[in-house]
Amino acid sequence: MFITQDIRYIGVNDHQLDLFEGQYTVPDGMAYNSYVIKDYKIAVMDTVDRHFTHEWLDKLEGELGEAKPDYLVVHHMEPDHSANILNFMKLYPEATIVSSAAAFRVMNNYFGTDFADRRLVVGDGDSLPLGKHVLEFITAPMVHWPEVIMSYDRADKVLFSADGFGKFGALDRPDPDWACEARRYYFGIVGKFGDKVQDLLKKASGLDIRIICPLHGPVLKENLGYYLDLYNTWSSYKAETEGIAICYTSVYGHTREAMEKLALLLKAEGCPEVALKDLAREDMAEAVEDAFRYSKLVLATTTYNSGIFPFMQTFIEELKERNYQKRTIALVENGSWAPQAAKIMKSMLEGSKELVFAENTVKITGALNEVSNGQLKALAQELCAEYEKPGAEELAKQDPKAMFKIGYGLYVVTSNDGKKDNGCIVNTVVQLTSTPNRVAVCINKQNYTHHIVEQTGKLNLNCLSQEAPFSVFQEFGFVSGRATDKFAGKTVSRSDNGLVYLDQYINAYLSLKVEEHKDMGTHGLFICSVTESKVVSNVESMTYSYYQSNVKPRPPKAGEGEAKKKGWVCTVCGYVYEGEELPEDFICPLCKHGAQDFEKLT
Repeated sequence: MFITQDIRYIGVNDHQLDLFEGQYTVPDGMAYNSYVIKDYKIAVMDTVDRHFTHEWLDKLEGELGEAKPDYLVVHHMEPDHSANILNFMKLYPEATIVSSAAAFRVMNNYFGTDFADRRLVVGDGDSLPLGKHVLEFITAPMVHWPEVIMSYDRADKVLFSADGFGKFGALDRPDPDWACEARRYYFGIVGKFGDKVQDLLKKASGLDIRIICPLHGPVLKENLGYYLDLYNTWSSYKAETEGIAICYTSVYGHTREAMEKLALLLKAEGCPEVALKDLAREDMAEAVEDAFRYSKLVLATTTYNSGIFPFMQTFIEELKERNYQKRTIALVENGSWAPQAAKIMKSMLEGSKELVFAENTVKITGALNEVSNGQLKALAQELCAEYEKPGAEELAKQDPKAMFKIGYGLYVVTSNDGKKDNGCIVNTVVQLTSTPNRVAVCINKQNYTHHIVEQTGKLNLNCLSQEAPFSVFQEFGFVSGRATDKFAGKTVSRSDNGLVYLDQYINAYLSLKVEEHKDMGTHGLFICSVTESKVVSNVESMTYSYYQSNVKPRPPKAGEGEAKKKGWVCTVCGYVYEGEELPEDFICPLCKHGAQDFEKLT
């Protein structure tokens, strides 16, 4: 890789590593960067991990040809950068190692020698002339080991920044969003030592830096102010993004449901960004990253063994270890008989600087009820007090009925639980590929059919035609197959997979085998291969819009016969909820659609 005319890249990519430093997941691998400066004197800038000795040495020899290096500059003694110092020195016995006094002490620990006869100790302000290139050294203790130095090449205005300005990810997996993995890397590696990073930034402010060459991640050549500003924000513990991170643990799902509802309430109150993190299931380092990224943090957990749930305990300890500060904190606790998680979480954060705790604390005793729902609303309003709540103009831009204009078809998915046949209405089916034929089917997880398909891995997709009457939707959409045998007493037809297909009101059926299942929150997405398919009529397919206009009964208006009632009607299935106000979290008991799909009876 070409850095400048005289500076070349000789680093390597590691795709075998699963955990960086034994704890941080690196799905896109890791880069171990090394550079060579070719001048009157030749300087090699750091080595690489021990698993890449020969690949690295081959790259070095490829750049040097018959020339020999004069110096090995060691910026950082962590083994992923220093492992090949001894191998290098055996191969180039005339070379001199250049590093800090502290680094040579660490070398002795690793290699049994501090290279006393072949070393040059440097510190702040020292320089090393190579010819037209002159390296000026900058000490950077605890960024992120105590021996770290950086060097600045005056000729090409390049900062060799050791682990500073690095990120997770190999260089052959380009990532357009540098900040995401750089942020996770920074707070994991250097988060505790913000004051040391601030000291470093002050030293660097007097340098005319045009290129940054870190030991991990890409070489930075453009928009350097962006990277420097982010480091200034991160190291001063300021919020990078206005918004709220919700980090929670949940044993039986009640706390999760409460936090999902809180996220919706926060957005309705005008919060610009909400990040929701399940600490038991998501990468802990990413949760830490979001806690530092956003201006406010909600901690929600259960009382557990007279303490708090272990993942929350670990999370708070991770925050404290990294000097978490300058944030607004809200607490949510759950406990069936003696909730005390809020008190414990708050006590764990005592001593952290400049934390402001929300006045409203939410207490859940099992599941949400009227009292705790009210507390959630009060908390959302408090946390969003300075945000502008969406006005009528903004809300007008978010018409939920627009979703109805998407070209949905309507289908009956049939399955069998081993005892009886079952079926349910679905409206989200997409052909993904034609060679081979693959189809995606999305099913509400509250439907018994979702459970059966997840367990058995097979289903039939019945494509409803415009002949289908409303009774079909009542039969397959308004009752649960767990409690009702939807095919009782009927003569049925079966495809080769043994499942029922409808003998009327369809124009085709497909037999599907589940290849992959994805959890989509409220729904499950089944990616399936087609094992059998057949067209049974030429009648046009039933679409969602056709169903709305021609099949679904018109909801009664108040004043029409027995319909003299006040309430709200589901625009999907016609179910009527009686009452002046419809709860925000109401779910239609028939079609499972939410409050956004109800209209007030007039």
